[in-house]
Amino acid sequence: MPKETGRKLIASNKKARHDYHIDDVVEAGVVLMGTEVKSLRAGRASLVDGYAVIKDGEVWLQGVHIPEYTEGTWTNHEVRRPRKLLLHRKEIMRLIGKTRDSGATLVPLSLYFKDGRAKVELALAHGKKSYDKRQALAERQAGREIAREIGRRLKGRSD
Repeated sequence: MPKETGRKLIASNKKARHDYHIDDVVEAGVVLMGTEVKSLRAGRASLVDGYAVIKDGEVWLQGVHIPEYTEGTWTNHEVRRPRKLLLHRKEIMRLIGKTRDSGATLVPLSLYFKDGRAKVELALAHGKKSYDKRQALAERQAGREIAREIGRRLKGRSD
């Protein structure tokens, strides 16, 4: 069987980009059980309520929903169990410092397979206030209107 190459996206957390200011992004490996891997290969996962915590010098991913594998038996995994993340010691120490000092949160942005291994993109983020969210939405909408108007002008319409 040929070895997998490239990046295959399983799930992304669009809500995190809306709710948080993203400061830094780190890629981490995920420790999974066999049925979890099979369920992920079927493309089923949700990162919406996910977050990461640092306990005893280890990073744990919590609240991520990986549904049970349909063909699994009594060996099936627990749906929302804590999963250990694999990071270098220096990266963990840097994350500990930044979360402790600035009050940042560790939020998963995406879950994917990279060269056949499950990875999670973890963001060091600060929560947005409601007015920041409204402002970002207004900017996005203004950008769309500008792009739409430019497209009309290029086509020769002047509606």
